[in-house]
Amino acid sequence: MGILDGKKGLIVGIANHRSIAYGIAKAVADAGAELALTYQSERLQSKVAPLAEELGATTLLQCDLTDEAQLAAVVTELDSKWGKLDFVVHAVAFAKREELDGRFLDTSRDGFAMAMDISVYSLVSLVRACEGLLKNAEDGASVLTLSYYGGEKAVPNYNVMGVAKAALESAVRYLALDLGRDGIRVNAISSGAIKTLSAAGIKGMRSQLSVIGEQAPLGRNVTIEDVGKAGLFALSDLGSGMTGEVFHVDAGYHALGAFQAES
Repeated sequence: MGILDGKKGLIVGIANHRSIAYGIAKAVADAGAELALTYQSERLQSKVAPLAEELGATTLLQCDLTDEAQLAAVVTELDSKWGKLDFVVHAVAFAKREELDGRFLDTSRDGFAMAMDISVYSLVSLVRACEGLLKNAEDGASVLTLSYYGGEKAVPNYNVMGVAKAALESAVRYLALDLGRDGIRVNAISSGAIKTLSAAGIKGMRSQLSVIGEQAPLGRNVTIEDVGKAGLFALSDLGSGMTGEVFHVDAGYHALGAFQAES
């Protein structure tokens, strides 16, 4: 018996087998959850479809979160099929590549608006669309999104995405306030740096991974499996008393005030 047996969940944002969202999907599927996955575009369908099969996902739908019609169609399909959602995972973020280099000061108005829309407002619109299905969960429901330490501290070349993550973490708190009385919990994982498709667009990521792996209290970088296990905790009844929280899965790196000096 898995701790998520009988639970139904929607996961938005898997790009490939190295995605953090995939790590969470694998953990909850192994715990017995039945999954619905989405892909952002037809180009990505061929990458996500094999993962859906591997995870035993029973539903695979196209959903660009900037397209309200596609989002509504996903909700309609899940309402018809399940009539409820026990959890939703939001793993969507985007900024123009040129905004992740140079000075944050030089962020364009269009680039700022795009990063905030796709990385922050998409969570709001997703949760609003799924609100009715989440309310139908028998024992309460859970929403989980993904943040990063760059939302708390200035990280070189993270730029507008850091500002977007700060806004995302604030959105988590406000959504938790709005939905808590309906038994819906809303939390975020602030994951350590992981070599994912989205991280590849950040200049200097390879050197950051090296430094973090050496300096983090656990003496290593985290993996998508680490984040997956934390996600399972947040999405299951094990996290029943937690909402509005941003918890770190970064091998302790966030706890450092300074690098350790060589002896």
